[in-house]
Amino acid sequence: MERRNEETLAAFSDALADAAESAGRSVVRVIGGRRHSGSGVVYAPGMVLTVSHVLEREGDVSVTASGGEPAAARLVGRDPAADLAVLAVEGLEAEAASPAGGEPRVGQLALAVGRSGRDGGLRVTSGVVSAAGGPARMWRGGRLERYLQTDAAVYPGLSGGALVDARGAVIGVLTAGWGRGATFVIPTGIAWSTAEALAERGTIRRGYLGILSQPVRLPESQRGGISRRGGLLVVGVEEGSPASRGGLLVGDILVAFDGEPVEDTDDLLALLAGERVGREVPVEVVRGGERRELGVPVEERG
Repeated sequence: MERRNEETLAAFSDALADAAESAGRSVVRVIGGRRHSGSGVVYAPGMVLTVSHVLEREGDVSVTASGGEPAAARLVGRDPAADLAVLAVEGLEAEAASPAGGEPRVGQLALAVGRSGRDGGLRVTSGVVSAAGGPARMWRGGRLERYLQTDAAVYPGLSGGALVDARGAVIGVLTAGWGRGATFVIPTGIAWSTAEALAERGTIRRGYLGILSQPVRLPESQRGGISRRGGLLVVGVEEGSPASRGGLLVGDILVAFDGEPVEDTDDLLALLAGERVGREVPVEVVRGGERRELGVPVEERG
């Protein structure tokens, strides 16, 4: 029995080492300036996804893959609010990472994989997926629809690396330093889609209306025939803003935006990103106890 337990433990240990080695072929060291370095994940041939905060400036960025020499990298795009950036590296000989399928489970084993040190050597810590949730406000004002958290330690240089499962598939991208010292992870689906948008446009378009607002509960007598229990009370409208041109007034209660319910500021911020920028959007408000629909243009935030 003791020998069988030893063999089981050895097999388990080997499996973890294999997972780390497999993931490590898609993880690079990123040098973003004289005092800044981190890790990155190759998500497509010649394309590296990393965290924005390790890039000290747009130029003089390099990456080091497994067993390779530092190679110059070009910044394709970055989104500081989401703490993500995309680099292009010509001739990069590194495999594209395999994203994990399905939803990660709280409690499942996870490895934090990155590269650090002058040699760009592989660095790995272990833990579990300790939490999953969302939406959440990120440390620079961005909004993340879903996040993961891990208790795997993220030492200096591992930020921007990969959190992987026991098979070496990528669960998400590590972004240490957000959440008052906790280790948070941007799930692969969100990270990959953001990377594709950055590679295409160089930035993430975010719109604005030009209002000040606060969440309120709607008394039944003021719901204007709608079932929603809350909305955003407009307490200020900037002169000449899209909201002003669209007819929004102080005292309006915003309850829907482009057909989607709005109950707090995070809901509105999420709906202001992406394809809605640059077009007029139907906005549903309760005004004086009556429901009204307005057409409000969404302008790109400067």
